[in-house]
Amino acid sequence: MNSIPFLSLKDVTALHGAEINEAVTRVVNSGWYLQGEENKRFEENYAKFIGSKYCIGCANGLDALIWIFRAYIEMGVMLPGDEVIVPANTYIATILSITENGLKPILVEPKLNTLEIDDDLIETAITPRTKAVAIVHLYGRNAYTDKIGELCKKYNLKLIEDNAQAHGCKHTDGRTTGSIGDAAGHSFYPGKNLGALGDGGAVTTNDSELAAAVRALANYGSQKKYVFKYTGRNSRLDEIQAAVLDVKLKYLVEDNAHRKEVANYYYDHINNPLVALPDRLPDEQNAYHLFPILVANGKRDALHDYLEQNGVGTVIHYPIPPHKQECYKTWNNISLPITEKIADEELSLPIGPNITIEEVVIIVNLINEF
Repeated sequence: MNSIPFLSLKDVTALHGAEINEAVTRVVNSGWYLQGEENKRFEENYAKFIGSKYCIGCANGLDALIWIFRAYIEMGVMLPGDEVIVPANTYIATILSITENGLKPILVEPKLNTLEIDDDLIETAITPRTKAVAIVHLYGRNAYTDKIGELCKKYNLKLIEDNAQAHGCKHTDGRTTGSIGDAAGHSFYPGKNLGALGDGGAVTTNDSELAAAVRALANYGSQKKYVFKYTGRNSRLDEIQAAVLDVKLKYLVEDNAHRKEVANYYYDHINNPLVALPDRLPDEQNAYHLFPILVANGKRDALHDYLEQNGVGTVIHYPIPPHKQECYKTWNNISLPITEKIADEELSLPIGPNITIEEVVIIVNLINEF
């Protein structure tokens, strides 16, 4: 019987285990555990990797997005009640960051062939209260289009990127996601392409005023010890996580290249009439955080169970879309058919830096026999 986990974090960590252990030990022995040299080094290296002037480490990816919107409110760019256009099929964190700040999410459907926000539907969703478009590079796929950029320019809207799943993904012009919009939130949750050994996140931006506001907000609202400009919160990246992330950042391009190899095998060899794959993007435009397939005729759960019985782990991202969640019950009766179809049919196959092509061959053969 095969045993192919969806993602073994223990094995992922073991890939660079000696260096990670050395980094952790270095921090432990230094006696300095918050806001020190490790954070500074990682922030500099990650900003360089993304192609942004500023990087501010924070506690997690949700906080990163919360601080971006909160900073814009503090700067007077947005007011509570203003609208933010956001893909309806995102993970709920993107939407939580908007409502947390008293802003109003305007849900826009994705395209079924890309699984990303439909740029043909954005303009009709814009009103005089619209202040921003939040795009989500979901599954690791580049969600930005030149049309989105043009609309933001035309209507003077901020472009916020949720880059939680797309570390190392690029746009057609070579810019890395996380440096395309006005600001971007990143998550370093352990299962991400660049994952910490716990929670972690960051904001990247070229806007010095926004960067200073985010850094203060995430540090109790303080820019100077015991002086508080804002009513902030405590949301900091700790030194151990920063040190671990800095080790893993060195291998991110290499790890992503392996994910692309796996994805290309899936694209070239999956052949089952029940299974549809999203449009194949050029390699650099997909960091392949996940490999989503859509399973027709109500057979998604059956395929999930069949693969599990054959020792293959898969995960459903995300079975209940945000507008159907109890926490947003005023939206429960909205009809978003494409978002709902994706929620009913999506299944993510194993993909990661340590899966072997031999294992991928087994997975593909099982799918083709289903």
